[in-house]
Amino acid sequence: MDLFATALPALADAWALILQPLVLGYLVLGVVMGLAVGVFPGLGGIAGLSLLLPFMFGMEPVLGLALMIGMVAVVPTSDTFASVLMGIPGSSASQATVLDGFPLAKKGQAARALSAAFTSSLFGGLVGAVFLTLFIVVARPLVLAFGLPEMLMISILGLSMVAILAGRIALKGLAAAGLGMLIGTIGEADAGGSLRMATYDIPYLTDGLKLVIVGLGIFAVPEIVSLLRQDSSIAKDARLGAGWGAGVRDWAANKWLSIRCSLIGVVVGVIPGLGGSVVDWIAYGHSVQTTKDKSNFGKGEIRGVIGPESSNNAKEGGGLVPTLLFGIPGSGSMAIFIGAIALLGSGDIEVGPTMLRDNLDITYSIVWLLALANVVGTLLCIAASGGIARLTTIRFTYLAPFLFMLISFAAFQSGQNFEDILALFVIGLIGIFLRRFDWSRPAFLIGFVLSNPVEKFSNQAFQIASFRFRSSVEEGLNYIFSPIVIVLLIITLVSIVLGIRQSKKIMAEGDVASGSKRAPMVFLLAITAYVTAALINASMIPDYNMTDKIVPLVIGGITLAACLILLAQMILRPETDPIFADKEIAGEEAEAPFGLWGTLAWFAGLIAATYVVGFILALLGFLIAFFRFRAGAGWGKTLILTAAGIALMCVMAGALGRDFPPGLLQGMVDLPWPLG
Repeated sequence: MDLFATALPALADAWALILQPLVLGYLVLGVVMGLAVGVFPGLGGIAGLSLLLPFMFGMEPVLGLALMIGMVAVVPTSDTFASVLMGIPGSSASQATVLDGFPLAKKGQAARALSAAFTSSLFGGLVGAVFLTLFIVVARPLVLAFGLPEMLMISILGLSMVAILAGRIALKGLAAAGLGMLIGTIGEADAGGSLRMATYDIPYLTDGLKLVIVGLGIFAVPEIVSLLRQDSSIAKDARLGAGWGAGVRDWAANKWLSIRCSLIGVVVGVIPGLGGSVVDWIAYGHSVQTTKDKSNFGKGEIRGVIGPESSNNAKEGGGLVPTLLFGIPGSGSMAIFIGAIALLGSGDIEVGPTMLRDNLDITYSIVWLLALANVVGTLLCIAASGGIARLTTIRFTYLAPFLFMLISFAAFQSGQNFEDILALFVIGLIGIFLRRFDWSRPAFLIGFVLSNPVEKFSNQAFQIASFRFRSSVEEGLNYIFSPIVIVLLIITLVSIVLGIRQSKKIMAEGDVASGSKRAPMVFLLAITAYVTAALINASMIPDYNMTDKIVPLVIGGITLAACLILLAQMILRPETDPIFADKEIAGEEAEAPFGLWGTLAWFAGLIAATYVVGFILALLGFLIAFFRFRAGAGWGKTLILTAAGIALMCVMAGALGRDFPPGLLQGMVDLPWPLG
């Protein structure tokens, strides 16, 4: 009762703070800014909050919080535009939405997909806010109960979703996930600092690859190249579809799925460090597992949109639990959020237990600002959808150069290195071939995302468990097999068993024809060669750094075994077997008027020119050449579109305070911004 006696007055005070015209105005301003940031692929909440940081110094706390919460809340909603309309993950939290949202847009059902997504996002955001309201005081024991073994089991639960997302050939999914995990281990190991598949002669590789680069490379580049080769609009019949009401009805028909996925989002969001990168995949896997007819997933199943979108907004509410209760950032954007709160007012607001004790009204203000921002953001997204969705009816040749431009800029912002763009191209090639040969790209990405948590939590848990076992076997077993671990282990095993049984009905990349043995076998041999090299590299790490080598060795061994079994199957089976799936045999890819390598050459040309003359000058030449010769536009349209692209880049970079990739020219000549 004491909790209610404290919480209810604080909740009333919070509403008194929120329901001021100025506060609501700042909230709407934050939502509009978040909408603008979220529409651009790869930027996300971290870039948006970074933009706001300089304005937080000394700002009235409630006004500053309204501005930040408005931006944070709407990004998981607005990033749906890029995922559904262009097949590009708007952020790491919207990667699963691409799988079914984009096929719906290509069928001319963009409005239906967006409507279902926005309704799900709104519902998930409100579930997250209600959860925070109820548990903001009593959630402390729950969060404290999650130690390293529990964190490791949550990571393994995420990996278990590979079973359901593997597609017709389960071994391909396993190998793709293993490849993703091995690529995720590139660079300096966290524990002992050993280098894996990297050298200090190439400093870029020592830091490993960034998630934004891998996400854009695996999903964005293959889809852009595929659509560009076909030289048509995204929606083949150039119709938006009349699906706004249908999308809401779809959500209503699947409301229990939305509720379950919202709760998944909240629970995963509570656990620091996992949140946005994992939750949509877990929700997508759950959506597949609980659907009777699984044949439509990956080809335009509305449940594949509703599940992830419900979870990724709900996880914002869950992510605020460790942030507000303990000052532990649940994600990258929450880390910036914590830093920004310290700048507000006179600097006396501090997240953590003291905030709950001394500023409970401010705490509840954050919670319900989040709920209001979800409502305002959803309404604004629906209002803007008509204009933005019409992008699907534009000939894609006019959109592709802008998308290449945006994803290159987004990739560069992840580390401010030219090598970021080069890595985007290389990962994009991997994504193209995974897509072509019917290997599960979601499995690859899940492996990459979870490689670091799995390694970190397993190493730390092993060290603590070893110490406990020295005391007694019982103490060690109690540490490893806590009640939470046992529950998560059971859920994981059930997920794997159900996934393996049901995955044969799932087509990882749609209905792909089979035909020739040569190309699929060459790709498999290339993957096998890399896995073998990674295994040899890991085995050369000295034994005193065993924690740095054990995970790559185990993952590499399992992946190599899967590759060798696949190779044996390929040798023994006829070339009409599904294992030889190849998009170049039949369908859109085979009938495309433009070839793969010629199309990729445009992107490669932009990267090569950037290395020589810097990004803006390279972009100027790229846009002129592309619109004039590839799109066949007249000089007037070419110059107008080129000027629009350069202006957009300059405005974005200026607003975010970011530089463009320099080239050799900038090293020799001192040029003014944006050329230098």
